[in-house]
Amino acid sequence: MKDKVIIITGSSSGIGKALAFECARQGARLVLASRSAIEDPALRKISETILYIPTDVTQESDCQALIQKAVDKFGRIDVLICNAGISMRALFAEVDLNVIRQLMDTNFWGTVFCTKYALPYLLQSRGSVVGVSSIAGYKGLPGRSGYSASKFAMQGFLEVLRIENLKKGLHVLIACPGFTASNIRNVALSKDGTAQGETPLDESKLMPAEEVANKIITAIKQKKHRLILTSQGKMTVLLNKFFPEFMDKMVYNHMAKEPNSPFK
Repeated sequence: MKDKVIIITGSSSGIGKALAFECARQGARLVLASRSAIEDPALRKISETILYIPTDVTQESDCQALIQKAVDKFGRIDVLICNAGISMRALFAEVDLNVIRQLMDTNFWGTVFCTKYALPYLLQSRGSVVGVSSIAGYKGLPGRSGYSASKFAMQGFLEVLRIENLKKGLHVLIACPGFTASNIRNVALSKDGTAQGETPLDESKLMPAEEVANKIITAIKQKKHRLILTSQGKMTVLLNKFFPEFMDKMVYNHMAKEPNSPFK
C-alpha cells in the first residue's frame, strides 16, 4: 500500500479508523472522510501524509467535493473504501420510515455518490473500489430491515460496477464482516430514529476491528472479489444457499435471544 492514495469514508471510528491506522503503517497517502474529520494525534505520529475532509456521505455535493479535494491534493486515487455506515434495530411494523431512509442514504447512496465521482480516476489508476458491506447483505436480519436492505442494495450495485468494468482493470471488492467489535450498535437507530445507546451483544467476543481491517487490506492487495469474515458469517452464507427456510428459523431464534430484542 506504500504511496497509494486511499480514501476512507467513515474513518473516525470502528473499521474505518482501524483501516486508517493500518494503511498509514503501510505507507499509504490517506484521505479520511467523516462528519467530524477531527485530526487524530496518534495517527499523525504514524504518518504526516493525511488529508482530513469533513464529509456527509448522504449529500452528493459533499461526496463530489471529497473526491475533488483528494485529486487536488494528491493528483490521483488508487483505492476508494466506502465504509461509512449506520445500523438500526426495530420491527418494520413499528419503525418510522425516515429511519430506513437514513440507512439507505448513508449505506447505499453514500457508496454510489463517492464511487460515481471517483470512478474516472480509479479507471486511470486501475485501482480498487471497496464496499464494506455485511453478512446482512446476504441474509435478511430481523429487526434490521433498513440495514439489510441497504447492504443488499450496495452489493448489487458493486456487482454491476465490477461487471461493467470487467475489461478496464477496475478491481471491486465486496467485504462482508460478521459481527465486529465497534460502536455501530451503540449508535444504531431505534424505531423513532434516536440512538439505541447500548449494544445487545458481548463486544469482547466479537472480531476486533483491527483484524477486520487487516483482512480487508490483504484482500485489496490480492484483488479478491469477495471477503466473508467470521466462521459464523461464512456458515450463514453457505447454509443460506442450500437451506434458506431453515436459516430463516435459525436467524430468527438467534436474534430473538438478544437482550431487549424487539421480537420474541
